[in-house]
Amino acid sequence: MAKTLIEEAREGRVTDEVKLIAEREGVDVNKLIRRIATGRVIIIRSIKEPDKVAGVGLGLTTKINVNIGTSSEVLDLTMELEKVRVANKWGDTLMDLSTGGDLDEIRGAVIRESRIPVGTVPVYQAFIDAFKRRGGGAYFTEDDLFNTIERHLKDGVSFMTLHAAVTRDLALKALRSNRVIPIVSRGGDMMIGWMLHNNAENPLYVKWDYVLELFREYDAVISIGGALRPGATADSHDEFHIAELIEAARLVKRALRAGVQVMVEGPGHVPLNEVVWDVKLMKRLTGGVPYYVLGPLPTDVAAPYDHIAGAIGAALAGAAGADLLCYITPAEHLGLPNVRQVEEGAIAFRIAAHIADIVKLGRKARRWDDEVSTYRGKLMWDKLIPKLIDPENAYKVYTQFGVPKVRACTMCGGYCPMMLVMEQIRKLETMGGAQ
Repeated sequence: MAKTLIEEAREGRVTDEVKLIAEREGVDVNKLIRRIATGRVIIIRSIKEPDKVAGVGLGLTTKINVNIGTSSEVLDLTMELEKVRVANKWGDTLMDLSTGGDLDEIRGAVIRESRIPVGTVPVYQAFIDAFKRRGGGAYFTEDDLFNTIERHLKDGVSFMTLHAAVTRDLALKALRSNRVIPIVSRGGDMMIGWMLHNNAENPLYVKWDYVLELFREYDAVISIGGALRPGATADSHDEFHIAELIEAARLVKRALRAGVQVMVEGPGHVPLNEVVWDVKLMKRLTGGVPYYVLGPLPTDVAAPYDHIAGAIGAALAGAAGADLLCYITPAEHLGLPNVRQVEEGAIAFRIAAHIADIVKLGRKARRWDDEVSTYRGKLMWDKLIPKLIDPENAYKVYTQFGVPKVRACTMCGGYCPMMLVMEQIRKLETMGGAQ
């Protein structure tokens, strides 16, 4: 049996993917190898297209994930593929969360159009196919679920969300609790519905070793989903949220022993004062594997500006050690996002990721800011604008009232302090020369 990336790292082997990530991130290859070997760094890549690769974890830049996908109400593959092109520009990974239309066809089209690694949530398809064929989503069999997972792996899916850490007992307690929103995870609800209908334990939990065999064979990444993550800030870090995280940590350790790359998803809606210790708790429990944060959303009232609220939580989480930020769009909690809303969400989270890196990576990340500030201080617009996060839109704003007639922009015009300071410095230099 071929060795997995983790096993090769434990033997000290430097693969092409490892070399690529080390060069791209500017990190020592031996340090990177050690972190992969212990699970603190994962390399998400396509088995069919090696150039689709993203390094996620300790010491690497904070990455962002862009979700796209059809719904049962809006089915427009052309629009979704345009969203993929947005993800190619702004994202590091993308997830196809489609629930409407021919899911195999959509997934294949997304993978072909994407230039970055693609993830999925296979229980969506198992549930939807069972509904179509048998009249009920919870009628899928264990074989249906595992066959769907393997089909996605064969298609070249790089990582998958599996809601493996929610047990039947924990789900029942959450449903009977006084939670504001008992279940907010779509995939988690599908798994819980299956458990209740079949009066059986979570097959992903019970047959975790078999899941690991599948992912070992394709050397893909498991993302352990949060079925009981809070969907309201009032539910943050309650007993169900924490209990599932503890169970996820146990599954993480088994995955690493099997040589399978793994990360953990969370936390959802979390008040701002709980974000940092949420990241620290997750890292402590799991031994430092990558954290794929959904948001976090520090308020429940921001829609249709959840991308702003989410970016605030994401920047704080990233600075505290979160590794992959799952973006949120302005349409979150209101509807399926259009292409422009996908881009707005992606840009907001790209900014959040850089803010986090300034804290995590220090001088290496701040060089970009220092360069931009130098050009801004000298009013060198031709050099400043191309260095901004969105140069095209920046130029549109700079010229929205016409090209400025003075060296400064139209905000301060002739009273620009930087322009005046440069004149004052020239006068001082002249006076110094006269003396």
